[in-house]
Amino acid sequence: MAAGAPHRVAVVGGGFGGLQAALRLRRAPVEITLIDRRNFHLFQPLTYQVATGALSASEVAYPLRAIFKSDRNVRVLLAAVSGFDLDRRRLELEPVAADQTAQTLSYDTLIVAGGSSYSYFGHDDWAAVAPEVKSLESALDVRRRILSAFEAAETEADDARRSAWLSFVIVGAGPTGVEMAGQIAEMARNTLRRDFRMVDPEAARVLLVEAADRVLTAFPPSLSAKATESLERLGVTPLVNRTVVGIDAEAVTVELPTGEERLSARTVIWAAGVTASGLAAQLASVSGASLDRAGRVTVRPDLSLPGYPDAFALGDMVRVSDRDGRPVELPGVAPVAIQQGKYVAKVVGDRLAGRPTAAFRYHDRGNLATIGRASAVADLRGLRLSGLLAWVVWLFVHLWYLVGFQNRLVVFIRWLFSFITRGRAARLITATAGSDPRLRESR
Repeated sequence: MAAGAPHRVAVVGGGFGGLQAALRLRRAPVEITLIDRRNFHLFQPLTYQVATGALSASEVAYPLRAIFKSDRNVRVLLAAVSGFDLDRRRLELEPVAADQTAQTLSYDTLIVAGGSSYSYFGHDDWAAVAPEVKSLESALDVRRRILSAFEAAETEADDARRSAWLSFVIVGAGPTGVEMAGQIAEMARNTLRRDFRMVDPEAARVLLVEAADRVLTAFPPSLSAKATESLERLGVTPLVNRTVVGIDAEAVTVELPTGEERLSARTVIWAAGVTASGLAAQLASVSGASLDRAGRVTVRPDLSLPGYPDAFALGDMVRVSDRDGRPVELPGVAPVAIQQGKYVAKVVGDRLAGRPTAAFRYHDRGNLATIGRASAVADLRGLRLSGLLAWVVWLFVHLWYLVGFQNRLVVFIRWLFSFITRGRAARLITATAGSDPRLRESR
């Protein structure tokens, strides 16, 4: 760098961790380049509400350029990182536009927050028939599949086939799976119950499949039991101690101690297990850091890569070494990434000022999961809540973390309207029925 040139920070990923790092550093004497394959920050905890028509896509996403429009030291690039040269402090970038050539970006400090995606445990072919709701595109696909299933049932004359169209299987009973199951059940029993003439949406079956012995295993057993009771009141059938061994266009096959069971369903949603971004493996390869079975790269207590104090990784794609060098696996939730993003920004600022920084320490403020209208569970540092009070806490926390005042206001109004009317404004099938392979097969 030329003498007196500002410190260059490259932030890869505009999710919770990367966004917080950039926000905290924008007032520092640095030049920031934020790189992402999407031009928006996605509030992933609410993508399931896009998938079930409760919210629109624009209400859970916010343009990255709009966030930093007043920060002249922040540049946003729409590109994908294809390689790291940690020794020379360079990134290889692949532009999104097909007619543009690859380029390199030099940096002084690197922050990688690539996030994670759902893992199909070696059965990637299941993704075609059991999409997830972690990305905005996939959430819109799931919404189309759910609404198209009711439309197909309306015109289906065969009872068995109609029942299959009205059967929904959610694989994985963590917070996302529980929330999806509750939302689909509410949609069928409240929102759609008067919309059709030849079929009764209330006859829909919502099956929640979990390999463990209870739903919401990250919560205390007492809250898991309350969540199960709430799900059953909504009409959801939790199926625990069942491992999925097969998924096709017609059914889900699960394994029980007594043998296999085939669950007939034309709509399957995947919410079980995650794997780290492929960027973690790239960083491990060039730095010599270790990877775990979930693809997470192991970083030092200050979240830097071993041997490269100017390169940081954070969020779902890492596990953090403690002071004794033992890797610690933190939950793959937004608060972890947010705290790590803020921490790395502090490390960069402290180094520029010549100050030391203590090792990263995660402060666990608890877990939240909503089940349905005025129903949720919350484990807040030993304070266990359920029902309406937990639901109010869940609403407040999610509104607080949404990016953009406009989004907060619109989402609050949407939720208030939905609570009063039990309606859903975003029930649009945004592709033709012929584009759904399930519908083509049924003709």
